[in-house]
Amino acid sequence: CELKIQDVIIPMACAEYFVRAANFLDDLLERVYGLPPYYNVKSVDDLVGHLVIGLAPHTSAGVLGRIIGFTNTNVCYAHPIWHSAKRRDCDGDEDALMLALDVLLNFSREYLPSQIGGIMDAPLLLIPIINPKEVQRQAHDFDVAGTYPLEFYKRSLEMAEVKNVSALIDLIGYRIGTEAQFEGFQFTVPTSDINAGNNESAYKRLKTMIDKLRGQLELAEKIEAVNARKVALKVLTRHFIRDMAGNLRAFSTQSFRCRVCNKKFRRLPLRGKCPMCGGGLTLTVFRGGIEKYLEVAESITRKYQLPKYYAQRILLIKEEIASMFESRKPKQISLTDFA
Repeated sequence: CELKIQDVIIPMACAEYFVRAANFLDDLLERVYGLPPYYNVKSVDDLVGHLVIGLAPHTSAGVLGRIIGFTNTNVCYAHPIWHSAKRRDCDGDEDALMLALDVLLNFSREYLPSQIGGIMDAPLLLIPIINPKEVQRQAHDFDVAGTYPLEFYKRSLEMAEVKNVSALIDLIGYRIGTEAQFEGFQFTVPTSDINAGNNESAYKRLKTMIDKLRGQLELAEKIEAVNARKVALKVLTRHFIRDMAGNLRAFSTQSFRCRVCNKKFRRLPLRGKCPMCGGGLTLTVFRGGIEKYLEVAESITRKYQLPKYYAQRILLIKEEIASMFESRKPKQISLTDFA
């Protein structure tokens, strides 16, 4: 029994929600549109065979899938090609699953906000049939071999480059354009139960980005093959410093928004309130968003003894934040203060 390219196994909690959603859709068809019910679902087992649409965060193209079963773990089991078609690299973020009829019946562009990013996380497009050739290259590098040849292990002892030994392993990329791109995928480590693992990803269990970072660094310290200091440096340079500097720059060039009509203004109106409706104005970038990573950035710089250059960059950002938000006006004094 092999998982087909557009078959999905959904979490039981998701299935229970789908039962309620399906009943709502049937009521909607009958009471609003005057049509017969479509799903007629009484239990989760009745969902098997129905179509769903998968949507990854920050994208706007959904991928069609078919429910074939359920799992007690809080994950969606699906073919690597299906996940890749959603533009996911298995980085821990949660994807969305929706009943296909719900998307077709209840979605409209009219619901989307007009600001930048408004079309994200919305099923504007639908991919009904997946072409393995068109998915991300990471999926083409997926290993589908049943065994590894002895030559592969010998080359690994020589620290050979991956590109020089990849031909020894059966990859999806070598099957593109043939019937084998859809089926016949093998594995090297069998399991008696796909549910016999973690029930929930730590990425989901840990709520804040700071908690996720600490968990990542704690794991890096336990794995001998990972240099925790390099991990900390990459997080600092590619995420925290860029985020703080970018938000600081955005604060000085930000627009203003009306609390009532949501109208945005590139510059603060002279009257100090919305010229359209008279409502109060508010900022669009706040201090908390600028310095949310400041404390943890200082902490990992000290803990992992990162180069002084980065400590000085953080200090400069900290001083710039202080100069922007903390008043340093001279105190008014009188001659009697010197008496």
